[in-house]
Amino acid sequence: MLVDVDADAAAATASDIGAAGGLCTSVIGDITDDATVTALADEIERAHGRVDVLVNNVGDFRPAKSFFAKSPPEQWQRLHELNLWHVFTVTRALLPWMLEQQSGCIVNVSTVEAYRGIPGNAVYSAYNAGVSAFTKSLAVELGPSGIRVNAIAPDLADTEQTPAELMLAGRDPALLRSWLPAGRFGTPEDFSGVVTFLASPKPRSSPGTRFPSTAARSRPPAGTAGQRAAAGRTCRIGPDDDRGRGSPRDPRAELLLRRGSEDPLHENRARVRLWAMTHPDRAC
Repeated sequence: MLVDVDADAAAATASDIGAAGGLCTSVIGDITDDATVTALADEIERAHGRVDVLVNNVGDFRPAKSFFAKSPPEQWQRLHELNLWHVFTVTRALLPWMLEQQSGCIVNVSTVEAYRGIPGNAVYSAYNAGVSAFTKSLAVELGPSGIRVNAIAPDLADTEQTPAELMLAGRDPALLRSWLPAGRFGTPEDFSGVVTFLASPKPRSSPGTRFPSTAARSRPPAGTAGQRAAAGRTCRIGPDDDRGRGSPRDPRAELLLRRGSEDPLHENRARVRLWAMTHPDRAC
């Protein structure tokens, strides 16, 4: 089932799905309109009678002003509808099927800009951070009902909506290596594989997780040795690591470690923060 405001684009996508051996029913309309959400739910009931996977994939950084102080409230409202509001309305409309089944998967599409910040797009960034927070809280709420909720956070991608030429804006393509480690923009295929994985039964033990997904940047969860290795440096935090328990500590680090020891789930995080505070010149 596909919802698109552009009938021609929806037809092209449905054709591609059909050519690959799949079936696709399209609902044409603006997903930020209640009438379109109702039409989607009605079509699901008519054609399928169940919902196994929901991917909330609508979003845009436009309309946007380059300076927040000059942006009108009407623009904030439209960005809210495009990036956050429809995630609520569509999820709420389709949840009854998943709750009845006691199974299902929701994948929300946020953006890496929700975490690293983006000048000129503060409102867009804030709403996508909301998508990620909604994902984490809803995952805890729906987990006991057998419903998994996760999110992906794509980086810059060359798509019809955001073509590479638009993002380069006349700049030298060689500069991409200073922006993106892989030296290229992502593609839809880079991200669809992550969504397919999340929609499968394999990640059943990872609810509420945000997956940065890009051909240029792939970062494990924050605070792990894997993230430090991904940054080009490996920082091992283990029982025999002289940068962990054996490091000189200040009172703040001592308190952190005590708190971590009281709660095993947070012990590793406490030790990572301990090391960062006691080795500021070597933090990675």
